[in-house]
Amino acid sequence: MTSISAFMGALGRYEFLQSALLTAIMVGIMSGVIGSFIILRGMSLMGDAISHAVLPGVAVAYMLGINVLVGASVFGILAVVLIGFVATHSKIKTDTSIGVVFSAFYALGFILISMAESATNLHHILFGNILAVSDQDIMTTAIVLGIVILFVSFFYKELLITSFDETYARTYGLKTQVLHYGLMLVLTLVTVSALLTVGIILVVAMLITPAATAFLWTNKLVTMLFLSASIGAVAAISGLYFSYTFNWASGPAIVLMAAVLFAVSFICAPKQGFLKWRSAKGGQQR
Repeated sequence: MTSISAFMGALGRYEFLQSALLTAIMVGIMSGVIGSFIILRGMSLMGDAISHAVLPGVAVAYMLGINVLVGASVFGILAVVLIGFVATHSKIKTDTSIGVVFSAFYALGFILISMAESATNLHHILFGNILAVSDQDIMTTAIVLGIVILFVSFFYKELLITSFDETYARTYGLKTQVLHYGLMLVLTLVTVSALLTVGIILVVAMLITPAATAFLWTNKLVTMLFLSASIGAVAAISGLYFSYTFNWASGPAIVLMAAVLFAVSFICAPKQGFLKWRSAKGGQQR
């Protein structure tokens, strides 16, 4: 309790800690919401690819002095288009084309950043530096969160249908490709925002883990979205608390807390948890 009181006291005194907490919560919420659609569509590897592919965009934006969202979005969408082009116009499967494209973009990003920045800044890009967020970073994160909420609100039915039955969606007349690239653009924006908190290496964990945790608790998409967003926010708050209390790196601490919540849910979830699954399997054997 003493450490919690100390954290709350520090939160009241230090503006940088308040900014860090606000940013972490927003990133946790948007990652949880978008991550839900990513895992339902079986696109976890695509999320990993985009999180790495935006690195050269970040470097180019830094070198040109423009907003990182612009550079990262361009390279994120370019990576998605290239992945689709290679998979469509060759015998190479999608997962292979993802591996080729994102590794090439990641390598290019490393080279560009090594030319443009110091090793310290490179470390912050890879692992996050939430305690150094600026007012502009907070505003950018808030704008991306608003875009995520608007996108999901306006296209909820279309996202629902295409996530569970894309063939039916095409038959129904939905423009699945347009929706796919729209989702990829939003995913790219979320990925760039998450760079501030957990960095490129760990951003895919925040996209996948809260959503996977929520998936264990419910079969309804609306409930999953709210649960995933809540889990992302709780992981952000608890991760920042442990980061401040024990002097841990903030990004890994947030991801670790998300993993702990997943582990507990994996064991205890009433519908799809390990204990329920084991009990049901034992009943079938008897």
